[in-house]
Amino acid sequence: MKIYLSGAIRGGRQFQKTYEIILDFLKEENHNVLTFHVASKNVLEMENSLREIEIFTQDENWLNECDCVIAEVSVPSLGVGYEIAHALCVKKPVLAIYEVEVTPISAMIAGNTSSLIEVVSYNSHSQLIEVLRSFLDRIMN
Repeated sequence: MKIYLSGAIRGGRQFQKTYEIILDFLKEENHNVLTFHVASKNVLEMENSLREIEIFTQDENWLNECDCVIAEVSVPSLGVGYEIAHALCVKKPVLAIYEVEVTPISAMIAGNTSSLIEVVSYNSHSQLIEVLRSFLDRIMN
């Protein structure tokens, strides 16, 4: 499955290690993560080599191509919010996950009633993996 992994880049990298854990799990499950760079420690340097229009166009293409979006929303990010909205507009399933200690997340995410989005908190990395596995099992069947 083609997955768009979304996480804060310019908004803050506090959850970069969590992005790595998500990426590692998805790779172990043989999924194609189109946005694997989100988990990289050097993503800001990587982005600096691209013009903003190139980033936008590339991300829009990946959002249109992917089968689903997994968005870690613990760190507020305009880009992540935009990616979620775009995915919902093009009818892609979205999993928005956040660390339970982080409160509150955006009401535009937490209060979204679309059947295409699941908003789930987690309190450990093992629970995070369970949430990911459950979401992927549901959308693949």
